[in-house]
Amino acid sequence: MEKARQQNKMLIAKTKSKKRKKTETRVKKDTKSHYYDYSLVAVIILLTCFGLIMLYSTSAYTAEIDFGDDMYYFKRQAVISVACIGAALVISRIDYHILKYFTTFLYVISAVLMLLVKTPLGRSANGARRWLQLGPLPQFQPAEVAKLAVIVCLAYMVVKMGKQVHTLKACAVLGGMGGFLAMLAYIFTENLSTAIIIFCITLGMIFVAHPEMKPFIILFAVGIVLIGAFVIFLVTTLDTSDSFRIRRILVWLHPEDYASGDGYQTIQALYAIGSGGLLGRGLGNSIQKLGSVPEAQNDMIFSIICEELGILGGMVVLLLFAYLLYRLFFIAQNAPDMFGSLMVSGIFLHIALQVVLNIGVVVNLLPNTGVTLPFISYGGTSILFLMAEMGLALSVARQITFTEPKDVQLL
Repeated sequence: MEKARQQNKMLIAKTKSKKRKKTETRVKKDTKSHYYDYSLVAVIILLTCFGLIMLYSTSAYTAEIDFGDDMYYFKRQAVISVACIGAALVISRIDYHILKYFTTFLYVISAVLMLLVKTPLGRSANGARRWLQLGPLPQFQPAEVAKLAVIVCLAYMVVKMGKQVHTLKACAVLGGMGGFLAMLAYIFTENLSTAIIIFCITLGMIFVAHPEMKPFIILFAVGIVLIGAFVIFLVTTLDTSDSFRIRRILVWLHPEDYASGDGYQTIQALYAIGSGGLLGRGLGNSIQKLGSVPEAQNDMIFSIICEELGILGGMVVLLLFAYLLYRLFFIAQNAPDMFGSLMVSGIFLHIALQVVLNIGVVVNLLPNTGVTLPFISYGGTSILFLMAEMGLALSVARQITFTEPKDVQLL
């Protein structure tokens, strides 16, 4: 009996000790919290507002001359931008997985819309037939739909292929899908720059999905050699040509020889950057925008930014784009699944390519391609689909979950 009593006392003592420890000790409990990338929203709004300010400064003179309203371009772009930011925020609240059911439709409709450019529905502007007019809808460029389509469709196909994506056959299928849209953009919309962007997005997404790097290094090296050989051939054998694309390369190599012709825009853009110096002439004080730089509100708006705000102003713009790309990279890296990660990777590639191509052209590091500067250049179609992509990126970000430790007092 005495032994049983001692065992009961020991059991009671252990129980009290456990209760005391639970009372005095804090234990960590894991809780999951959903994420929303307010930093990405902020940089998008900042770039858009900055773009509207520079658009008004750049286009006020020509808008007054052409339309009798110095705010003509500004008002149109402002309305579209505000509406598209609202639409992007709405898209961000929708589950992006719903796109899996519309990939085939999106791919087919983008191809059909580009084919329609060659019909009476197609519209021309500045000597290029790249726009489409469908009934009461505003004119738009079908090639912009193709950029979004290739991003969504390739992401879905990679997920469907799974581990087979590393095979040569799978890479050929993915490359063929993107290459087909690029070919349609080149042939039916006569838009080589967009075709290059679509094809580069395709290669970039295959690179992201593929487990090996060696084939892409070889492909990149071969591409550089072929491009270099082509440029050397042009320099050594051609002085003039009937092809405007070959003339663009010749102008890029020696813009001073074509200063009164095809090289006029490039030379004037370089004058604008040079005259701006380090700090610029001041907002609104550009001289080159007064007719010297043709279509300054479009492809060459970065040259006016540098003229008015200086090299420092241009660097601030580059830093804003760098931060935007960083946020996209963060979302792609932390996306809840491969589909979301690949989609945001494609959006990252699209934005990066357009920024590099536009600024490369303005400073004459690349031949003139007619690529707009995202969120800043004038263009309703560009803003619409860029904001749609930002909405998708925010939708992916919204489904990121982080496990956070939470201190709980247990009594």
